[in-house]
Amino acid sequence: MRPSFTLGIEEEYQVIDPDTRDLRSHIESQIIAQGKTLLKEAVKAEMHQSVVEVGTGICQNIKDAGHELKSLRAHIVELARKNRFCLAAAGTHPFADWRKQDIYPDERYQIIVEDLKMVARANLIFGLHVHVGIEDQETAIHLMNAARYFLPHILALSSNSPFWLGMDTGLRSYRCKVFDKFPRTNIPDTFASYGEYDRFVKLLIKTHCIDNAKKIWWDIRPHPHFPTLEVRICDVPMRADETIAITALIQATMLKLWKLHSKNQSFRLYPRALIMENKWRAARYGIDGKMIDFGQETEVPVRDLILEYLELIDDVVDELGSREEINYIHRILEEGTGADRQLRIFQETGDLTKVVDYIVCETEAGLTCEMAGAGAA
Repeated sequence: MRPSFTLGIEEEYQVIDPDTRDLRSHIESQIIAQGKTLLKEAVKAEMHQSVVEVGTGICQNIKDAGHELKSLRAHIVELARKNRFCLAAAGTHPFADWRKQDIYPDERYQIIVEDLKMVARANLIFGLHVHVGIEDQETAIHLMNAARYFLPHILALSSNSPFWLGMDTGLRSYRCKVFDKFPRTNIPDTFASYGEYDRFVKLLIKTHCIDNAKKIWWDIRPHPHFPTLEVRICDVPMRADETIAITALIQATMLKLWKLHSKNQSFRLYPRALIMENKWRAARYGIDGKMIDFGQETEVPVRDLILEYLELIDDVVDELGSREEINYIHRILEEGTGADRQLRIFQETGDLTKVVDYIVCETEAGLTCEMAGAGAA
């Protein structure tokens, strides 16, 4: 049976004090309460009080997903303004100190902090999660196995976290290195079947490693409650249009891999250790480095690999109606990722508060019509 390939998008935003440009706990305001009144379950708190998450509903195509995402961004930006805050979309804050951030008073987060201690408290990061509807569990496992190869390419395009604690880390996605201190993260191993995956989860639960499968935080995973594959490797991009383009790329990847799988032509599977080499290169250099072409056993510029990637999925793009959204990938290659643009601002100004101002401005880019609607709501 053909999967639905429906979409769901989740983004995590920074709550910014407009005077200091530092992170600030939103619990002092009414952002979450007002957001839930206006947007229901589309808005929720995260572990740190300076994080707000929004999530679309189930969207039938990329046009619907893009429209809903922009509407959510616009509404939450407007709510932040009314409460004298700003919102910023970047994988890390340029200079905020996690040691000064409060944990949201929720039992789930208190349990995580008690379990992981300083590792959890230091996890002050902001990501993008993309859900693609894959209803059959066996199909989901096969597509997860194959899609792992493309995750470093996707990370490179989304890279948007070059700074940490006021320092230029030298990485384009330092968020990855913060998060991989958590257990059960990074690229997963392959699984021969859903049954093998299910036995793995049950073993972890039986041995008290986890109490439920939501505490498996891989870069891609079968969602434990929804019939979706969830791609979790991305930094949250600055611009909504970047998020939409990356979401379209992920959806097209899943359709392409499913078509191969349905014809018994599955994409070649590579060992986790090799894919992790490419993930490191993507985190370190973004789209300006090189990654390994495992088939040719050689290094290739990431930009060339992205163009090859776009050629690979080109035959399914029009079927999904996502040509316009996929074409935005070329703009990312031309203008640079969020990380590249943050670094340019810092090189020009030497001032990390100016970088925060730029992120805030880019977070609102392309939301003009939606912002007008949010203001009228």
